[in-house]
Amino acid sequence: MNYYYYIAGFPDLQPDGTKNVPSLADLRSDLEEQLCDRDRALLHLIYAEYDNRNLLRYLRDKDTELDPLGILTADDWRELIDLMDEQEYPHDPRLLPYVHTFYTAYRDENSPLHADTSAEDYLAGLYYDYAMQGDNRFLREWFEFNLNLRNLLTAIACRRHGFDAQRLVVGDNEMARALRKSNARDFGLAGQFDPLETVLRIADEPNLLTREQQLDALKWQWLDEHTFFNYFSVERILSLVLKSQLLNRWKPLTQERGTAVFRDLLDALKKDIPLKGA
Repeated sequence: MNYYYYIAGFPDLQPDGTKNVPSLADLRSDLEEQLCDRDRALLHLIYAEYDNRNLLRYLRDKDTELDPLGILTADDWRELIDLMDEQEYPHDPRLLPYVHTFYTAYRDENSPLHADTSAEDYLAGLYYDYAMQGDNRFLREWFEFNLNLRNLLTAIACRRHGFDAQRLVVGDNEMARALRKSNARDFGLAGQFDPLETVLRIADEPNLLTREQQLDALKWQWLDEHTFFNYFSVERILSLVLKSQLLNRWKPLTQERGTAVFRDLLDALKKDIPLKGA
């Protein structure tokens, strides 16, 4: 299905500015009315990232405020969790299969989830694996690119700080398995991941905000290259949503805030993950 009028009227997004960028809430609300059922499911898969965060929040505190970007409400989560508690094979159109897989492991105290990885990383791995099995090639490749990028950066950080990559690299594709095992400078990935050298160079950037900007520029370039011939298709729509995500995250961020976030993450790693040889 083509979306000529919607795409033609969409604001001109530029990677170096946040003017005229639609809010992600408004964008989803607008597209809910514009997309056909099949394409709407692809949009929901992108926004499932926020549902994942909300699920974790809800499991820790049922009264916590959820991110409004999530599609599912607190009432939805209460009903779905009751359903998963009651049925071994629950069926509900709101329930993506990987969520049930996660919740089953979360309830089981003997699950590897509780011994080997964090709930966030385990759920993220299931999310990526599920998204990479979808019917839409563009979205499959986007999720695989992001998984590989995330895992490569994680493996680099683990190597530098002495953390265990086995626990922090997520997913189960070929690159994830290589990153968990390889001691080579390039993790044995030469020829397997096109932006490898670019990412290794970005990882050496000492300025945290500059590094994040360079990573987002890399993602932006990927989106441009993979939608070059998709003028008015759903792939172009999804690309605009993903670009809007990239731009929206820069709106409230200052250098001081970016540094504080990084320090908080590093402190959490040091508390939760034993150093090798400790």
